[in-house]
Amino acid sequence: MRGPCERSVGREEREEEAAAAGQPAGVPEAEGDFDAGLDSDLQTGGTVGLESWSKDTISLRSTGAHTIVPASCFLCQGSAPELNLRHCGLGPQGAQALASTLTSNPCVKWLDLRDIGLCEAGTEALAGALSRSSSIYVDLSENQLGAVGAQAVCAALTVTPAMQRVQLAGNGLEEQVAQYLAELLLAPTGLKPLDLSYISLGVSEGWTLGPALAENTGLTELDMSWNHLRGPGAMAFARGLEANIFLRVLDISYNGLGDPGDFVVGEALKTNNVLEELDMRRGALHTPCVIVSGLIATPGTRGSMILLLSQVLRNREFDDLASSVKVTLPGLCRKTAARRVEHRTELLPAFSPSPPASAPK
Repeated sequence: MRGPCERSVGREEREEEAAAAGQPAGVPEAEGDFDAGLDSDLQTGGTVGLESWSKDTISLRSTGAHTIVPASCFLCQGSAPELNLRHCGLGPQGAQALASTLTSNPCVKWLDLRDIGLCEAGTEALAGALSRSSSIYVDLSENQLGAVGAQAVCAALTVTPAMQRVQLAGNGLEEQVAQYLAELLLAPTGLKPLDLSYISLGVSEGWTLGPALAENTGLTELDMSWNHLRGPGAMAFARGLEANIFLRVLDISYNGLGDPGDFVVGEALKTNNVLEELDMRRGALHTPCVIVSGLIATPGTRGSMILLLSQVLRNREFDDLASSVKVTLPGLCRKTAARRVEHRTELLPAFSPSPPASAPK
């Protein structure tokens, strides 16, 4: 069975099959189904204005040109600011149709494309649309972007000032991708949060990204968790943190930085007084002590800080240091458990049946 990155079929082959079936060349076989799908979508949506109908027609023609079945939520997009195609299996051909439609639809601001099988070909097609879009958020996680796709996305983001938040997690990017990410960090973009977790960044990538982080002037949140930043690469990345004066939230948990990397992070905190949240869970044995020692030497201009550490790393020395740091950093908040999202549940009032009517005497 071929994967989603191996399913593309050439236009010439499709036209030959259409000619053999007696269809005009260039007309997709399922065009009638597309029209029927549009009619049903418009009917179920109730009264649809001319503007919404035009956008649906554009989407329909785009999907028809690439011989793919249009997703109902895509056809019904209209002027909604959010488009969620997560896990829909769009594939490279679907990405080309999506790119064509996004170019003509400036309404989409939030674009969720997690795990839709973009691969390198689909990502290249979509990157061109992103470079001209007015979207402020895009999630491209778990899409097997590859080196070519990552290069196209990074190049598009460097010329898209509207984009504020990007997620590239879980793509398993190759070593050469670090250079493209470094160029993205150095470019004057509008990016604020950037998610680079689970992308297999290693020692050499730390050497490349560290200097770029030092020069970055836009990011406020960076997620580098679940990578392989360790040894000299981790130290180079930590030195970039020391020079950065804009980053507020940093997650470098589950990287195996080791004592040398943790020590450099602690040294960076002595001069970096703008970081407000640092996640160092699953650090080395002496991680808590070196980090808190760095906080003790922090100038009093730091207002508060959230520090996430593994429960197993706490010891008597750490508790003593944490108590002493309260003098210079009274707003320090220590957390040793994983983040939890609390959901408030509204309970229905208990049903109490009415008492039976008294029997007539």
